This record gives sequence, C-alpha cells and structure tokens, in this order.
Amino acid sequence: MDAKSQPGAGPSTPITVAYGDGIGPEIMEATLRILQASGARLAVETIQIGRAVYERGISSGIEPSAWESLRRTRVFLKAPITTPQGGGFKSLNVTVRKTLGLFANIRPCLSYAPFVATQHPGMNVVIVRENEEDVYGAIEHRQTPDVMQCLKLITEPGSERVIRYAFEYARRYGRRKVTCFTKDNIMKLTDGTFHRIFEEVAKEYPDLQSEHWIVDIGAAKLADSPEQFDVIVMPNLYGDILSDVAAEIAGSVGLGGSANIGSQVAMFEAIHGSAPRRAGQDLANPSGLLLAAVQMLVHIGQGDAAARVHNAWLKTIEDGIHTYDIYDPAVSKAKVGTREFTDAVIARLGQRPQVLTPVAYPAHDAPIAVAVKERRRPVKELVGVDAFVDWTGTAEALGQRLEHLSAEGLRLVMITNRGTKVYPGGVPETFCVDHWRCRFQSPVEGTPVTHQQVIALLARMVDAGLPAIKTEGLFTFDGQPGFSLGQGQ
Repeated sequence: MDAKSQPGAGPSTPITVAYGDGIGPEIMEATLRILQASGARLAVETIQIGRAVYERGISSGIEPSAWESLRRTRVFLKAPITTPQGGGFKSLNVTVRKTLGLFANIRPCLSYAPFVATQHPGMNVVIVRENEEDVYGAIEHRQTPDVMQCLKLITEPGSERVIRYAFEYARRYGRRKVTCFTKDNIMKLTDGTFHRIFEEVAKEYPDLQSEHWIVDIGAAKLADSPEQFDVIVMPNLYGDILSDVAAEIAGSVGLGGSANIGSQVAMFEAIHGSAPRRAGQDLANPSGLLLAAVQMLVHIGQGDAAARVHNAWLKTIEDGIHTYDIYDPAVSKAKVGTREFTDAVIARLGQRPQVLTPVAYPAHDAPIAVAVKERRRPVKELVGVDAFVDWTGTAEALGQRLEHLSAEGLRLVMITNRGTKVYPGGVPETFCVDHWRCRFQSPVEGTPVTHQQVIALLARMVDAGLPAIKTEGLFTFDGQPGFSLGQGQ
C-alpha cells in the first residue's frame, strides 16, 4: 500500500512497513489509510516479521531479505508482533535495536484530560531510554547449581549518546528540564558512569535545568507527581519499565507511540503488544501506532503531514469518538471500532482541537544528530583477579584451602558470597549459596601483577580441586580502582 505524493509536494520517502501479528495488521492498515489521506509522501516497502517467520525456524523472527529493505529505506514502521512461548526465540525488538544501532527510545507520555481518564491532567513527560546496553545484551550464564548470572553493561560512549540526545531533544522542542534516573548509590560503577556522564553533558546545556534522582524515589515521584518532570533519561531497564508506567499514568498504554533512533536508521512502533485475543474483531485502538507514525513523519522531515494527522487525532479524541479501551460514558460520545475510528480521524484532517492543545511541527527539519566526544584512554594496570568457584562447604574451609595457594605476588584478600564478605571475619548468620568470589591481589596494595601470575594462580586452583568457573581481572585506570571494593578494603 503506497501513500502517493501530492503534486508539487516533493518526492516520496521510502519506508519499510511490517504488519505484525495479532491486532497488528488491523492497526497498520488503519494507520496507513490515515497517512495516505493526510498527504504524507511515502513509498512503502512491506516485509514480514514475527510469528510466521519464527515458525519457519528463524529464531530472530526476521529474514535476511527484510534486513536489506531496512538498510535501504532506513525508516521502519512496525506493528506489534507475537513471540512464540518457550526457549530458543530471540526478542525481535532487541535484535533490531542492537543490530541497527537504535540507541535512543523516545516515548512521549502526556494526558488527554478530560477526554481520557487520568489522575494527572497536567502530565507531559518524555521518557528517553537507552536502548542497546544494560542487561539487554542478554549475556546470561548458569554458573553453579544455585546461581544464574546476567551481565549489566554500561559504557561511556553509549551513555553519552543517549544523554546528549535527551538534551538535544529538550532544546529542540522547547522543554525546560532534563532529569536522570539511576541506582548509583548501589551500582557505583555502571549506574555511576551513567550519572557521571549526565553531569558532564548537562554543563554544555546551561539553558536547560538538570537534576538526578535515585530511580526508586524518582519512580515514586513520577507516579505521584509527574508534573514535576519534563524529559527523563534512563538506562535501558529502568526506561523500559517506567515508560510503560508513565504511559499508563497519563491515561493508557494503548495510546503510547515510540521512536527508536539511531545514527543511520529509525524504527517507530506502538508500545503495546499484539493482543491476539482482540485480533480480527474490529476493536483495536490504532492510536499508539498512529502516534508513532507521527513521530516518523517528523523524523523524515514531513512535519506538515505530522501536524495534520496529530491534530485530527486530537480532535477525534476531543469529540468523544473513542474505542472500547478508553470509552467512558461520562465523556465519550460514541464507542467505535478500528475502522470507524480511522474514518473519524480522516474526516477531521485539516481541523484542530479546541480544548486539547494543538500541535505544530517544523515542515522540513533534519533529524537530531549527536556526536560522542573523543576521550583520552586512561592508563590501565592489572592489580589482581576475582576467581569465582563452585563450593558447597563453609567459607572458613574454603578460605583455608585458598590461603595455601597464595604465592608469586598474589594473596587471598577476601571471599564474598552474593556480594557479602564472608572471609576473613564472616558471621554465621550470613546465608550462603554455592557461588564464591575469591579476590587475590598483591600483598602491596596497588602494585601491578602480571597475567602470567594470574594464570599460575588459576593453575594451582585447578590442581587443588578448586577450578575457577569465572574470572574477572581487577584493573586500575589512572590509578583508580575499576572494580567494586569489598567490605574492609
């Protein structure tokens, strides 16, 4: 389905479209009908993703030919998909985001009071979520019968890109403040890096307010007083959770659209799922995907069409033409299905809301671009090793066996269990499992050691019947520890 160019309006922009699963085909058809009627200048390429592709044995849910279209058009409008239950299937969203470098997820969350029920009629928050890092690398291992591990990866360049994008977004769209949520009181290196980079970047935007909240109290404040926030930037996991929370607080997750922005490619989608139980019943609300398409039009420089669509949608909501999910007899005038809602939006193209705030977008604005600063590489030195072992005895017994292995510039400093120090000087009340971190460092604190010394230590551990199931090098960077310090250090 193509949305044709209007005479004299400029060339069509190629986009890739996927109809998805469940309610996906219905809401995509509705969205494309509205875009076409608005005069959006689009040349649509269609690909198949999701359940049918999974069932053909492709674990990623996307075929190689689809990647060719995405890399050619660099704009992806995607309906929700259904990932089959059970192991062996990858998250298509995560795959696309990481493969195409879609580092920033943009989710506007604003209320449409009094036409959509909310306890926060003044809410107008934009969540900017880091999209590629954190625990979403899905690097997981079972290391012992008791313990599973998931690696949390936060990088300086990845943090800077999304944080800088948040500030640029705030500046472009006339926002007043950027807030950062982290948990760096606990995760001092990973979340601490995100917070540190936020403070560095904030200094370059003196025209904008900036603030930082610990994520737990920040989330509580967001739920209670969202009017206090404007743009919020977060690492991946917190952003994933709290963007859904914010959308629901504003009125409905079903109204939320999102943009996934990279330096070369962008993907636009509703934030809700495929809702297979509602499929084929002419019930689904296409608003989330339609508002994602509005973000897409702005991204490709068709702000004129974006404003026409968005204002027509606002007028439809304002006129009380509502699908079942937001229907309220106290304010709604008609309960309609997908097709009738679509017709209502098309009928209002060219109109503007009277109660809700109308929108305006630049007609030919270029996408926001960010550049990461080059950083000096610090001096890195190896000063020890954390060797993890699978052990079912006591901490004291393990410590005594490992003490005998200290040699060649490496001595046992401590043993922890799930991060709590248990040797030397542990207490019997500490609950332990079969996963022990054994820290070895030079007898002279801060003195570098060699990789050969570490290898020799690991060999002695094997000979002693205590093979390491995992190791982590302990490094300093410009003399500062690049590892969390244990109790007593």
